Amino acid sequence: MSGEKQGGAAEPEFEARVRALLAGDASLVRPSPVPYPEIRRRGVLERRRRLAVGGAALAALAAVPVGAYAFGGGTTTTSPAGPSPTVLTSARPAPTGPATASAPAPSGTPSAPAASSASAPSGTPTAPARPASAAHQLLDGITFGQAAAGLGKCLDYNKAHRLPKDPTYTDLGSPADYRIILAMRSTGDSNAPGDGYFVVAVREKPVPARLICTVKDGAASGLNTSIGDPFGDARTPVVPDINSGKLYQESVIDKGNWKLPFRWGIIGGYRASVATMTVSYGGSAGEVVLDHGWFVATGTLHKQVTAAPHLKGYDAAGKLVYDSDHDASYEKTLP
Repeated sequence: MSGEKQGGAAEPEFEARVRALLAGDASLVRPSPVPYPEIRRRGVLERRRRLAVGGAALAALAAVPVGAYAFGGGTTTTSPAGPSPTVLTSARPAPTGPATASAPAPSGTPSAPAASSASAPSGTPTAPARPASAAHQLLDGITFGQAAAGLGKCLDYNKAHRLPKDPTYTDLGSPADYRIILAMRSTGDSNAPGDGYFVVAVREKPVPARLICTVKDGAASGLNTSIGDPFGDARTPVVPDINSGKLYQESVIDKGNWKLPFRWGIIGGYRASVATMTVSYGGSAGEVVLDHGWFVATGTLHKQVTAAPHLKGYDAAGKLVYDSDHDASYEKTLP
């Protein structure tokens, strides 16, 4: 009995000693303090590293030549970039008339856009230069005044749709910098409903540029621009503009069901060795005007087609010097 009493008396003492030991150990086991200074230092270094990388990326973008881009209508497309034209306007052959006889306008041709109330600009510093042959480059009843007004709307459209801090943006200047080489009606399709008219204009200074603009309901609705030498790296005597498809095609969505008759055009550069050109599309001959280094070919399509316009260029002696069928860079089949 005395042993049991002694064991019972020792048990509370043992428990007290265990609790004391545990309490002492617990006071020693503490989490390390949070290294706030080190965390802050690493955060600052990381932010500096990111800023340095971002700055390098912006510098690389800013170094890309603007001539390597094409802007328009919400989409971006590429255009040939290169040095200034090797032959300036003053050295170009004198503008010539159409290479083929003019054909009568087809019946049922849609009327041209309503005439502007403002008179056509003439000889004013703000007016663009006129085309070489108004009869063959201002088509479908579109006046020079309308074309000039449309050009102004296109340039305003370019400014209005500039993205903030866009390193590829190019100021296209004012209408007085340009020469209008084509104005003709545009046909609406499933991709871009509503008829209107195209204005095609070119400039040589300060940087060569070409623009194709669509005007509908009195407002610019799309703009395609290429900056740089129209010949790019090509060595051929004739170089069709790679974006001319806008002028001679309806939407691929409507393939085989284009609205007819369809007014079409195609433009591009030609060298001094070319004296005349011919064009055919859908089995019918069109007209070609040579205008200060740019050819402007137009016509009216009366049937569905699968092949692009066929272009030929001849020298002063009548020798064939260019055939688009033999041009590897020319897309001969429609998409």
